[in-house]
Amino acid sequence: MAPDEAPTSVRVDSWLWSVRLTKTRSMAAAACRAGHVRVNGDRAKPAQTVRDGDEIRLRHAGRERIVIVSRLVRKRVGAAIAAECLIDKSPPPPTPETAPMVLVRDRGTGRPTKRDRRELDRLRELGRPDEP
Repeated sequence: MAPDEAPTSVRVDSWLWSVRLTKTRSMAAAACRAGHVRVNGDRAKPAQTVRDGDEIRLRHAGRERIVIVSRLVRKRVGAAIAAECLIDKSPPPPTPETAPMVLVRDRGTGRPTKRDRRELDRLRELGRPDEP
């Protein structure tokens, strides 16, 4: 392939890394193997190819990213160019008010007391959706 030719297809793990959706290519491949990457609705293996117009869904860092491939790249590119290579259809990240509450205990405080357990159970009940 000549240096000025654009590729017609690229591996999905390589593309995810190139457009900075994952930190490393091995993290992208691991996400594919774990079933966290879908291309056009189907689970993707790391070597699956993507083309212009494909929809990629990636579950990463506690949220789902939905992107449409608008340009193929094989090498990692800068953030400005990476933004041109995809169309982001992801829902906005959860706000701190809608994010689940997590009880943080001080390090070294030992096992929870009975009172602490009751508070934990109360927090878990608040975060649980209503059951029919």
